[in-house]
Amino acid sequence: MPRSRRSRRRRTALAVAAALAAAPLLSACGSGAHPGAAAVVGGQRITVAQLEHRVNEVRTAQRAAAGTQAQYAQVVAQTSTLTRDTLHTLVLDRVLDRAAKNARVGVTRKNIQDLRASLEQQAGGAKALQSAWLQQYGVAPAHLDDSLRTEVEAQKLAAALGADMNTTAGKATFWKALSEASKQLQVDLNPRYGAWDPENSSRVDAKTPWVKEVTAAATT
Repeated sequence: MPRSRRSRRRRTALAVAAALAAAPLLSACGSGAHPGAAAVVGGQRITVAQLEHRVNEVRTAQRAAAGTQAQYAQVVAQTSTLTRDTLHTLVLDRVLDRAAKNARVGVTRKNIQDLRASLEQQAGGAKALQSAWLQQYGVAPAHLDDSLRTEVEAQKLAAALGADMNTTAGKATFWKALSEASKQLQVDLNPRYGAWDPENSSRVDAKTPWVKEVTAAATT
């Protein structure tokens, strides 16, 4: 494939990924009907324990990558919203899956492998790609393929919807599909992590300052 076409495809993928990162898909819940759950999506629980485990994986990877304890402490300070961001990702993956299912979009293992091979070549190897994803997106190496699957799925969904993610209209079409999916799934978020407005696809912080955000392995 000509280099220019590969570049265009990569720009499109990055635009989709950037859009996903820019708009948190967190749902609000004040009922307390699901004790121990960080969120409930489509009737399926994302437990606080599962969330903490994912956060711990990222913190462990960050600690291993940091040169000194002081550098690790600085990384922790710079990623103080890691728990919320991680929950965002977990919820987003399920909402995106439903939107893709609605559009009859599927992702194959080969799709993920092809994207990974391309990104590794651009990054300068597997380790370099893992490091980049950890630093930029807070993704632990063990979940790199999950993150790449999300990017492929988002790109395919945008294509199926005819949504050009480089335009305002295209982004609106894409997020409308995700909003519809989140309503179908009745995303229900523990209020300590914020609130979700399904109409505007935007997150607002819950006004409960006495509730401390769960942070895993944040202390040294």
